[in-house]
Amino acid sequence: MLYQIYETQRSIMEPFADLAEVASRMFTNPMLPLAQLPGAQRISAGYDLLHRLGKDYEKPVFGIRTVDVDGVDVVIHEHVEIDKPFCELRRFKRFTDDTQTLAKLKSQPVVLIVAPLSGHYATLLRDTVRTMLKDHKVYITDWKNARLVPLADGEFHLDDYVNYVQEFIRHLQKAYGNCHVMSVCQPTVPVLAAVSLMASRGETTPLSMTMMGGPIDARKSPTAVNNLATQRSHEWFENNVIYRVPDSFPGAGRRVYPGFLQHTGFVAMNPDRHASSHYDYFKDLIKGDNSSAESHRKFYDEYNAVLDMDADYYLETIETVFQEFKLVHGTWDVRNEQGELERVRPQDITRTALLTVEGELDDISGSGQTAAAHDLCSGIAKSHQMHYEAQGAGHYGIFSGRRWRDMVHPVVKSFIAAHQPTAGVKATAKPAAKAVKTAPRKPVAKTPAPARKAAARKTARA
Repeated sequence: MLYQIYETQRSIMEPFADLAEVASRMFTNPMLPLAQLPGAQRISAGYDLLHRLGKDYEKPVFGIRTVDVDGVDVVIHEHVEIDKPFCELRRFKRFTDDTQTLAKLKSQPVVLIVAPLSGHYATLLRDTVRTMLKDHKVYITDWKNARLVPLADGEFHLDDYVNYVQEFIRHLQKAYGNCHVMSVCQPTVPVLAAVSLMASRGETTPLSMTMMGGPIDARKSPTAVNNLATQRSHEWFENNVIYRVPDSFPGAGRRVYPGFLQHTGFVAMNPDRHASSHYDYFKDLIKGDNSSAESHRKFYDEYNAVLDMDADYYLETIETVFQEFKLVHGTWDVRNEQGELERVRPQDITRTALLTVEGELDDISGSGQTAAAHDLCSGIAKSHQMHYEAQGAGHYGIFSGRRWRDMVHPVVKSFIAAHQPTAGVKATAKPAAKAVKTAPRKPVAKTPAPARKAAARKTARA
């Protein structure tokens, strides 16, 4: 019922938000008399802010058209390579007429970036993708809004997430021989499970895993996010945050954790900061500081765009990761595509290098939560393990912005390169002869301080 009430309210507010946008433009258009009134700029700013507070935010686009590779503009063509009911495997294919650059692009490592399914769209990693494209062939998991997935496509469980990741890895292995995997935040857990299961079966595993700011062991340095999950029971979450999608959407009737509730939670974590940001935006409009105003719009166009998560997936994640800590306790069983239960055993991984990345000021995944992967992956040689702590970086700073580009990315790039077979050598699961020698769980490269399976369909596209 709450979802229906919200949609009714949004439908009522939508025309007012549109009118506010029109009014804002009328008070700034020099051809109209309203723009000549005293205080017109302030009135326009007020209407603009009202429009942005009331408008509906749709899924953003990646919008990466070109990247600079050693001074050469390389064109990016984005397309969906595999289309699953709840996720698309999206490829960013690079094109250039420069023969030397083209040869370089073809020899670069293949990286699967597993984006979070935790409220925001995969476009939150736009900066991650853009930076990685300079030195890697890049694919990303683009998770779908559950309210747009018809009930006929089945349910989506945490097990299905793990199976999706394995399918994508196998797809890239078939195309390129092998690949590297990078997971950001929430997917560190299912990615570790996916690779563990592949290792236990004797399958070829990725050349490396890069895990960034994820809750591998949520017991360590618990944050507000962790505390909420531990202080509430499974029944509380099911009774208070799970609702059915209204009839106006393709996924009508599906049980979901609605995006608007998630967004409310995001804002509630730092309400003063958001209020201050909106007031600063209002002042920037009055001053005519278009650059600062545009930066605000870009951030909130992304931040305010949220998706619904399938209820089964969400509730199982809360239980498995934040309440029962099944991964670290060695009690997690995943149902494979054949409907059989398999135990997740990270200690079986022996031929995949491991890099963990944490932000010094991360208030989402606390210190030590991601680094805990090193203790679990005891089968990986110490010389093939590395931990990096980004000084002064918060949660978003480890995958977006200046600290990501200047501090974290060089470490990730070097680690992947160290475990990429040299030219002419087939990419297999065997680790490279030379590896980055570091001790796990220690910041070695610090910067200076300042069958429940859903009925699935698979469509391969050129």
